Amino acid sequence: MDNIDTIAAFAALAQITRLDAFRLLVTHEPDGLPAGEIARQLDVPHNTMSTHLAILQRAGLITAERQSRSIVYRASLDSLRTVVTFLVKDCCSGHPDLCAPLIADLVPCCAPKEQGHA
Repeated sequence: MDNIDTIAAFAALAQITRLDAFRLLVTHEPDGLPAGEIARQLDVPHNTMSTHLAILQRAGLITAERQSRSIVYRASLDSLRTVVTFLVKDCCSGHPDLCAPLIADLVPCCAPKEQGHA
């Protein structure tokens, strides 16, 4: 990850429909969503959604996989992690307590879901 890749990721997310699409895809991990369903849920015309998804894909934030007649999109959580890590990697400057509040905020939203017992 470098400045150029980080700027590309932020530029892709700096538009409301793309940001909404990315956040929607994050909530549907690991299965992803077909392009038509993303367009339907966000109430965006299919051709417009296609353009937005292509921009997110070029920025490396989402992946696409053809499944039969549909293209299923998934958030690239590895890319998201790389961008966030790039941004905060040196934030501590030897003082991990500075980043502790950020990490504390991330942990509850990303906790593993509890699995039911059979």
